[in-house]
Amino acid sequence: MGKAEEENETTVTEFLLLGFGDLGDLQWLLFLLFLVIYIVTMVGNILIVVLVVVDYHLHTPMYFFLVNLSCLEICYSSTILPVMLANLFHGGQGTISVTGCLTQYYFFGFLAVSEFYLLAVMSYDRYLAICKPLLYMVLMNGKVCLQLVAGSWVCGSLATNITIYLLHQLTFCGPTEINHFFCDFNPFLNLSCSDTHTIKLLSFFLTVLFSLLPCLLTLTSYGYIISAIVRIPSTSGRQKAFSTCSSHLIVVSIFYGTIILVYMFPETEALQDFNKVFSLFYTILTPLFNPLIYSLRNREVKVAFRKAVARFCAFERI
Repeated sequence: MGKAEEENETTVTEFLLLGFGDLGDLQWLLFLLFLVIYIVTMVGNILIVVLVVVDYHLHTPMYFFLVNLSCLEICYSSTILPVMLANLFHGGQGTISVTGCLTQYYFFGFLAVSEFYLLAVMSYDRYLAICKPLLYMVLMNGKVCLQLVAGSWVCGSLATNITIYLLHQLTFCGPTEINHFFCDFNPFLNLSCSDTHTIKLLSFFLTVLFSLLPCLLTLTSYGYIISAIVRIPSTSGRQKAFSTCSSHLIVVSIFYGTIILVYMFPETEALQDFNKVFSLFYTILTPLFNPLIYSLRNREVKVAFRKAVARFCAFERI
């Protein structure tokens, strides 16, 4: 009897990603929409990396962090969108192996947590630049920048390695349908026939530690920044600073808010479709908005872009 149960537990080797279901003609509209989003996300983030690398005027701590954010977003989008596009192209649903599912979740979790801390680092960088300008270059030197970025990646790796280790201990004996467009934690966990109480508690703790903490650090930094902006005597200066900060806060709030909402609140069958919609914000829209909000609206980046275009045109004439 024990042998038969063991065989049943090992029969599941792949899952069916239900995605957005059978949407008929809307499926192709979604495919084209997400394809355009993926292309724009890739082009925007790659452009930022190239501009910062080739223009020495952008070799500053702020743009060093932005390059890391762009590299992260390139990998982050490529973890989710290609699989989604392939499934939409082939009917809206697609199969994925158990190993492939764990691999996708590993990279998603690793990059998401790394982005939590990188956004907190970037807000701290702006806090120092605005509130302590005389000490900025001393406090944010090259060594500190490398340590902060490395710490962000290490936190992402640590959080996800713990979760993946526990997920590897689970057994799956049916059902095999994941009601999501990628292998997210809760839909994947719901398919296990093992006891998942411990991993759910640990997941809640890790969510608080690795998402709520950097979120509070980010909000605290922006609180000090806004307080400093209020004291700017120039009305135009205040408006420009508020415009930049509000844009950053909107993107940060969407990213943190939706991911915390999905992971910290109990998942019910009635909320599954809402969770899929919320997941679109932090998996697809945030990587699209980040290059637009953080970099491409900056005057320095626009100048670097015009210089790069001018050099390219001059090279073409030769």
